[in-house]
Amino acid sequence: MDHVSDQLSPHLPQSADRLVAVVAEDLAGMRSQAYGLAARAGLSPFFCPVRAHGLWGRLPAAWWPAPLRAIDPPVDPRTAGLVFSVGGTGGAVGAALRRADRRIVQIQNPRMRLGRFDLVIANRHDEIAGPNVLLTRTALHGVSPVRLAAARAEWGPRLAHLPRPLVAVLLGGSNGRFRLDVTEAVALTGQLVDMMRRDGVGVAVTPSRRTGEDVCAVVRAGVSPLGGWVWDMQGDNPYLGLLACADAIVVTKDSVSMVSEAVASDVPVMIADLPGRSRRIGLFLRDLARAGRIRPFAGRMDDWPVHPLDDTGLVAGEMRHRLGLGPEA
Repeated sequence: MDHVSDQLSPHLPQSADRLVAVVAEDLAGMRSQAYGLAARAGLSPFFCPVRAHGLWGRLPAAWWPAPLRAIDPPVDPRTAGLVFSVGGTGGAVGAALRRADRRIVQIQNPRMRLGRFDLVIANRHDEIAGPNVLLTRTALHGVSPVRLAAARAEWGPRLAHLPRPLVAVLLGGSNGRFRLDVTEAVALTGQLVDMMRRDGVGVAVTPSRRTGEDVCAVVRAGVSPLGGWVWDMQGDNPYLGLLACADAIVVTKDSVSMVSEAVASDVPVMIADLPGRSRRIGLFLRDLARAGRIRPFAGRMDDWPVHPLDDTGLVAGEMRHRLGLGPEA
């Protein structure tokens, strides 16, 4: 997740029985999933970044000779009876941390033996299974109904100048699987402009950390003359406000996290195609399409009855039950 992970740290009392150490590479999407799960479970996370040292960076994390040396700062067992490890690198460290008085919840496929963790929470598209595995349709996140309601109250007046119906556009960026450069930006902008002219909608665009400035410039030049708005990455982040206030959402297909957050809203979500390929993301999007939650974006405003799709709260409750944490306080 590229937009809101830094906004999702829950402000909870730091009592020892509610603390959870988050062990992961220092990437926004990984923090977002762990902090989102913690917020739904009533836990207070503190972050322990994993950093490869020296030649370790050239090796798979599962081969590291001393994984615990990669944590900075080290996890204090007195305050970390519960650990969330995230991804393959975080998972290698999480597995090494496990002991009788410290339970490890692995988020995402760890790409190692699943029995090394007390619980593994992964997406269906990871195609894993086991007695200690919980599968979700979407990525974990912190975009809850309570947070959306608060964002709607805050951002409704600030977005009131934009035409209705309002379409929020969530831009990702190029990664190892998909490409979003100037060529794709021109094509997507043409579709947005067509929609604005044909359907009379307003458009509000929020880039992510991965969105190139040249891509933003193309989109801004296309939609601004028609009354569209593109966030300049300065000041308050409008991401949650757009999810809460939009009448429909367009999101680029490169980010499972952004799509997952979008479908947690109560409005139609359209997926903007990008060149590239990913089996996992393809399976993820196919599941959501079969559920009627997403449709392809074809340059027109599309509207159909939808309900929020969000598995994070259910998984948080099941996690508490399986680990014997009791009901959330």
